[in-house]
Amino acid sequence: MPKDVLQITRRLLLAAAATTILVAPAKAEDTVKLGLVAAMSGQSAKSGEAIVRGLSVAIDEINAKGGLLGKKVELVVRDDESNPAKGAIAARELVQREKVAALFGGLDTPVSIAIVPFANQSKVPFMGVWAAGTPITRNGAAENYVFRVSAVDVLVDKALVDYAAKKYAAKKPGMILINNPWGESNEAGLKAALAEKGVAYAGIEKFQDADVDVVPQLTRLKEAGADVLFMVANVAPSSQVVKSLDRMGWNVPIVSHWGPSGGRFSELAGPSAEKVHFIQTFSFSGKMSPKAEAVFAALKKKYPEIKSIADVTPAVGIANAYDAMHLTALAIAKAGSTDGPKVRQAFENIDTYDGLIKTYSHPFTATNHDALSSDDYIFTYFKEGAILPLTN
Repeated sequence: MPKDVLQITRRLLLAAAATTILVAPAKAEDTVKLGLVAAMSGQSAKSGEAIVRGLSVAIDEINAKGGLLGKKVELVVRDDESNPAKGAIAARELVQREKVAALFGGLDTPVSIAIVPFANQSKVPFMGVWAAGTPITRNGAAENYVFRVSAVDVLVDKALVDYAAKKYAAKKPGMILINNPWGESNEAGLKAALAEKGVAYAGIEKFQDADVDVVPQLTRLKEAGADVLFMVANVAPSSQVVKSLDRMGWNVPIVSHWGPSGGRFSELAGPSAEKVHFIQTFSFSGKMSPKAEAVFAALKKKYPEIKSIADVTPAVGIANAYDAMHLTALAIAKAGSTDGPKVRQAFENIDTYDGLIKTYSHPFTATNHDALSSDDYIFTYFKEGAILPLTN
C-alpha cells in the first residue's frame, strides 16, 4: 500500500476509534448507543469519514440539548472494508454485543443488502445514508425495518436518462456497470427508464472492481454507436473507465451515478475526471442556507483540518448522515423507547423536520421508507479536487 494511502487509512481508523465513544459513560446503560457499519479503509475511506462527521455533528447537537430519553448518545463505528461478509458480522456484533438501538449503513450496496435480512429479523432499525441499491429499502419484508436518507437507484436512473437527453441529446446511450448487485440494480433501473422514453441503448458492458483496463468493453460500446455512457461504479473502477477512454482517444460524454464522489477520484482519474457529470443530493457550494452555514461552522470547529468547502468532499456523506441522525433521534424520542418495533412505527409517523438537505414532510410512510426523491438530486463535477454543482 502506498505510504500516503497508508497514512490516510491510519488517520481515518484513528478518527473512527475516537468517534466510537463520544462520551465517557460509567455504565453502558447510561447512554443510547447507535452503530455505524461503513468503509473506513480502502478506496472509499474518505466517504466513511464524511459519514462519521455528519453523524458526529448531529450527535453533538442532540447531546447539547439533553440527548435522547434523558441519556447521552454514543456512536459505535465498525469498518466493513467494503466487504459484505464483514459488514454482516459487524452489524451482528453491534446489535448483539453493543446493544445499539439502531444501525446506520455506509457506502456499498452489496454490504447493505447483506445486512438487511439481519436487521429485519432482529427488529432493529437500519438507516441507510449512502448505498443507493433499490432493493435495500424495497426488500419485500412484511415488517420492514430499513429506512434511508440517500439516493435510490430506480430514481437516480430516471434522472440520469433525463439529464443525458437534455444535456447531450442522447439517442443511443451505452452502459458501463460494475459487476455486482449495485450494477444489477442500476441495469434494471436504466433499462426501465430508457424504455419509458422509447430510447434504445447501444449495449451493456460489465467490469470488475480490480480491472485496470476496460478498453475491450468500451470498444464494443463505441462500435455499437454509443453517444453517451451511463457509468455505475465506485471510485477506483470509475477512474479506470476514464483512463481507458483517454487511451482510446474517445471523448464521449459520461453521465454517472455518484460513485466517483466517494474518494480520490480526481487524483486517480487524472485531468479527464472533470469531464464526468455525476449525481449528488447536496452541495455546500453556492449560497448556503442558515442550516448549512451552521453545520459548516460546526464541522470547521470540530475538525480543524476543514478550511473551505473543498475540504468537506463528499458533502453528500455529511449531509445524508446528518439528516438521518436527526430523523432517527426524532423517531426514538417519539417512540419514547429504544424498542425496535416502537421506533419503526415512530419513523413512519414523523411529521416534519427542517433538515440540511431539505425540509422533510412525512419523510417515511408504511409503503415508502426513502426520505429523498428525484427532486432532491443535483448534478455535479470535479473542479480542482472539489465537487461543484453544474449550472446547466
